Amino acid sequence: MSEAPVRPPRLAPRTRTYLWAGGGLLLLVLPFYLDRFWLQAGLFAMAAAIGAIGINLLTGSTGQLSMGHAFFLAIGAYGYCVFAAEGGDGLTGLGLPTWLAAVLAVLLSGLAGGLFSPIAGRLRGAYLGIATLALIFIGQHVLFNARDLTGGFNGRDVPPLSLFGLTFDDRELLVANVPFGSAEKLWYAGLVLLLGCGLFARGVLRGRPGRAMNAIRDHRIAAGVIGVPVARYRAAVFVLSSMYAGLAGVLLALVFQRTVPDYFGITLSLEYLAMIVIGGLGSVSGAVIGAVFVSVLPQLLTRYSDALPLVSAPGTGGVAPGEASRYLYGAAVVAVVLFLPGGLVRVAAGRRFRTDPGEKR
Repeated sequence: MSEAPVRPPRLAPRTRTYLWAGGGLLLLVLPFYLDRFWLQAGLFAMAAAIGAIGINLLTGSTGQLSMGHAFFLAIGAYGYCVFAAEGGDGLTGLGLPTWLAAVLAVLLSGLAGGLFSPIAGRLRGAYLGIATLALIFIGQHVLFNARDLTGGFNGRDVPPLSLFGLTFDDRELLVANVPFGSAEKLWYAGLVLLLGCGLFARGVLRGRPGRAMNAIRDHRIAAGVIGVPVARYRAAVFVLSSMYAGLAGVLLALVFQRTVPDYFGITLSLEYLAMIVIGGLGSVSGAVIGAVFVSVLPQLLTRYSDALPLVSAPGTGGVAPGEASRYLYGAAVVAVVLFLPGGLVRVAAGRRFRTDPGEKR
């Protein structure tokens, strides 16, 4: 008879508190020591994490497959540009305060999700995936052809965010004799947004809505029998996921400082699905871990392409860093599905069981 699984020791609550406090303090002081490359990599990871939390609520917690996440990121990014720009460059711009433009861009993404939510509330599985895939093709057509709004193939510049008298642009601001540019300023804005989005999603998942979402994911018919309004919950979660994507799109636009249509294609949607599978389905922490892995990997490969075997700098032949990163996180998806069905978050939390080597699996 095999022995029962043994849980690895868990950290004491006080120890976990100290670790969280130390990690938070480290994130706060990083802009004083890191160069622009690492700060931008961190900002890309923050934006990706916000979007990944949104799609994890939809796919990981409710079981709705979405292939159109990039569509809502594009609405957030371009919506912010249209609302905030002055329009003096020949492109449409309403000239609203940038903080208001960011809020309206997120609401616009939610509105777009709301228009699609009746379909999302009634379809499931591959059927919903195919339906949301159509959003990508529609979005790409609009982005390339609505030149007055999007700038067409060349994209459009992104107005810097201004909040409480502080402008998040490249004009230097001295803090403790350290020059703060746009990356340093946006770092703290990204931290606040990611923390708020993570806490809100965690509250949703731990409350009654989260239990209903998990019931819909695990057994839709049984959830309906016990009184869960399945279609309504599916539609509501789709809208919430769209708003998360819109916020991620706004932050990405502010980091890039220019939006281009090519970025918001099917590849981006697939990357977000890879993030939640690698990190852990249905987990806020898993979405963040997966987002960091998938978003930072290509940048690291690009920076260190000269020192890595089989990886060459872009445009020099061989395997480009972007291609190599897709191979790697594609392999990571396969490895997680086969060996770590709970995702990397289970390993980080120490939740894997140690079993008897002779136990049959």
